[in-house]
Amino acid sequence: MIPIDRPKLEGSIAVGDKRRRRIGFSEFGSPGGPAVVWLHGTPGARRQIPTEAREYAETRGFRLIGLDRPGVGSSTPHRYESIADFTLDFQTVLNTLGVDRFSVIGLSGGGPYSLAVSRFLPDRVVSTGIVGGVAPVNGPDGIRGGAVDLAQFAVPLLNVASRPIGSVLSTVLGFARPIADPAISLYGRLSPEADRELLSRPEFRAMFLDDLLHGGSRRMEAPFADLQLFVRDWGFRISDVDAYVHWWHGDADNIIPFAHGEHMVKLLPHAELHPLAGQSHISGLGHSIEMLDILLAAWDRPAAGSGDAGR
Repeated sequence: MIPIDRPKLEGSIAVGDKRRRRIGFSEFGSPGGPAVVWLHGTPGARRQIPTEAREYAETRGFRLIGLDRPGVGSSTPHRYESIADFTLDFQTVLNTLGVDRFSVIGLSGGGPYSLAVSRFLPDRVVSTGIVGGVAPVNGPDGIRGGAVDLAQFAVPLLNVASRPIGSVLSTVLGFARPIADPAISLYGRLSPEADRELLSRPEFRAMFLDDLLHGGSRRMEAPFADLQLFVRDWGFRISDVDAYVHWWHGDADNIIPFAHGEHMVKLLPHAELHPLAGQSHISGLGHSIEMLDILLAAWDRPAAGSGDAGR
């Protein structure tokens, strides 16, 4: 595995009632610059941030923060009632880290959480980005098809057995260092061409391996908690997200269909769809620099009370 930069700061922050739970975080870049919070996919953890994005945070001078969700990495297992509930923990983490205003970008399963914090923290969010984000599959905002639609059939089992299954996977990953890299290679060989090409790049393979071994080897319950929440009511309507949302989606995405991105952009009051020609689900990460440039451009504009501020 090629060397990969370690976070400048890493740890966990007390959250929840009486601060009995913890959320893990990793921080890269410049502590005094604009804050961009990166919310990982499903599965994933706080270090699921491309190496080029980490380096860019340093050279351009912004603060890049990755967060674990409950049940992975350094975060305490916890079951939210809805995705909206994540906002309270998110706000506590930002307050503790001294972050007032922020941009947020969510990959895949991190998309719904990025929309939630944009919905409920409108005075603090500067810009929002989604990369191949999950869409609701039930309720008035729902759209059928894709991996989440299929995964909802496993939710009854996860409702009673997600923690034991997660514990077993965590134990396996704890001993899986010698086979983790071949496992990533196998996933790449079974993936569409664009994802396969991305995983053939040493820096992206190193990033995924680093995230897997520092996140999943400690706890692996978050992916199942995500699936349980994706198929429920999210706790807000998509049309109530007033922030301006930049939505990137590969037109060859085999996990979250491109039509889901189109559907969500139509529901959002202020949004722009950025089609990624020929790209699949994870290969969009290869465009992280241009995505960050778009999100950071909003910091140069005067703060506004409407979604137009993120254009």
